[in-house]
Amino acid sequence: MHTQSVESPPRPPAERRTARWAGALAVGSVLLLALVAVRWYPLMTLDGDVAETTHRWAVQEDGVTHAFRILTDWVWDPWTMRILTFAVAIWLVWRRAARWTAGWLVATCLLATLVQQTLKAVVDRPRPVWPDPVDSAHYSAFPSGHAMTATVVCGLLLWLLHHYGAGRVLWRTAVAVAAVSVAGVGLTRVWLGVHWATDVVGGWLLGALVVVLAVEVHARQRG
Repeated sequence: MHTQSVESPPRPPAERRTARWAGALAVGSVLLLALVAVRWYPLMTLDGDVAETTHRWAVQEDGVTHAFRILTDWVWDPWTMRILTFAVAIWLVWRRAARWTAGWLVATCLLATLVQQTLKAVVDRPRPVWPDPVDSAHYSAFPSGHAMTATVVCGLLLWLLHHYGAGRVLWRTAVAVAAVSVAGVGLTRVWLGVHWATDVVGGWLLGALVVVLAVEVHARQRG
């Protein structure tokens, strides 16, 4: 007896887009992680050239360096981002009664921190060392915690604004602030000589991957 095969229904376009983004970000993250872990010479050379150039500028431009230290240590510090996340979570519970979404937001940020710290311990990449440092930092270099945390927090908050139907002015302002924050924190970490450029790129890639996966989890849970 012939049994007709039943094909699974095609996935919606949004689901396919999410899968493509997640796949591309995962491939990029894993590839960069592997190249950093094996200390691939061309990449290490590029990192060294960028670091030496930006450090020379940082030593020469005292005013810019001081401003960057304030931005990276206070405005874009991971703890500032985490406090902002907890404040938004409280707002979600208080004004929207969105307890699940608030928990999802906090849990995603905590998970991103765990992933970041685990990778730092596993890769154990040394930070740049200078005879005349302009700043200091602790723990291993890859990935940049500042870059990854800013990407995760800004990405999730932008998605929440979109999810709750933010007005055009608020949306455009938030996108501009998020773009400046994510790009700016990466620039400050390299300028101040506490990270290699690929540490920052790794933080951006991994942070974006966490955001895409978290949004998919939220969509499936609430769908």
